[in-house]
Amino acid sequence: MLEIKHTLCPSCSVGCGINVVLNEGEIVGTFPYKRHPVNSGKNCLNGRNSIDCYKNKFDVVDVDSLISDVSKELNSASDVTVICSGNSSIDEIEAIKEFAESKGYNIGFYADNLKNYDDVASYDDVENAEKVFVIGDLLYENPLIGRRVVHAKQNGAKIFAFVKSEASVTFNVADECFNSSVDEFLDDVKDKIDESSVLIFNQVDSAEDLDKIDALNCKLLPVFSKSNSKGALSILDPKSKDEMFELLDGTKLLLVFDDDIVDELEYDFSGISKIISFAPCANKTTEISDIVVPIKTWLEKDGSFVNAMGETQTFNAAIESDVLSQIEVIEKLNG
Repeated sequence: MLEIKHTLCPSCSVGCGINVVLNEGEIVGTFPYKRHPVNSGKNCLNGRNSIDCYKNKFDVVDVDSLISDVSKELNSASDVTVICSGNSSIDEIEAIKEFAESKGYNIGFYADNLKNYDDVASYDDVENAEKVFVIGDLLYENPLIGRRVVHAKQNGAKIFAFVKSEASVTFNVADECFNSSVDEFLDDVKDKIDESSVLIFNQVDSAEDLDKIDALNCKLLPVFSKSNSKGALSILDPKSKDEMFELLDGTKLLLVFDDDIVDELEYDFSGISKIISFAPCANKTTEISDIVVPIKTWLEKDGSFVNAMGETQTFNAAIESDVLSQIEVIEKLNG
């Protein structure tokens, strides 16, 4: 028997709804969530492929034995760093933070080198703007935001973009393009930006770029690569790439909660004595980890994410599972 379960796409911070298709209780595919207000029945390729993590999830193992091994490592370790990310739900991030702080561990949270803004543009603001300024290939990397940019252009808006490749999707949509640096782009367009403008960005090169963005007289919309980075920013202080490197340099034992930090940062992790991952499926970080503890995939848990424009969205498990959640793992480590 076929079933359709509503949930949220975990692929980025846009917060699109997505339907998951189950056949005889097993997840087999996705289907557009036509009534969802963010994406109105459109899902990008990343969203449609987001069930791959479930399909490739780790096999059932003796988790209690693994948790015991982790506890032994923690009991004898110094200089412990916990990595948290926007892949985790609000409740999970709060639990990870409380766990790390209670043990005196360092916390590393990287949010694409970006930071939190309390007041951000809505997706409707993008669509109705007179001028849209884009940093990054948003139309390719965040297509459902890109769709709003295209609608803005159809409504008569002028699009200015910084993208590094002339072959990018965003480059081909923009009226004016720049590809030198974010800093130079902001200098070149600052006199064109006014209250009728929206600046959307998913990357910067430095903290100085963020300072220049802060000084602009327009609405801002940072778009993160992970579904709940915006929510995590209300709980944790993000670290820049350089700050992450400094933190890792002083780390002997690294705990990574549902993140692929190895893929994200160009860093020599071989200098860290022990790496322990809590992950639903294989990634570059689990490949170099000394211990890997399987956890629930996003399809197997309830929770809430905060999307890029600051809306809290709740979701329910699409399928039941006996695999431990991150919170259950932490409870066992505390027990």
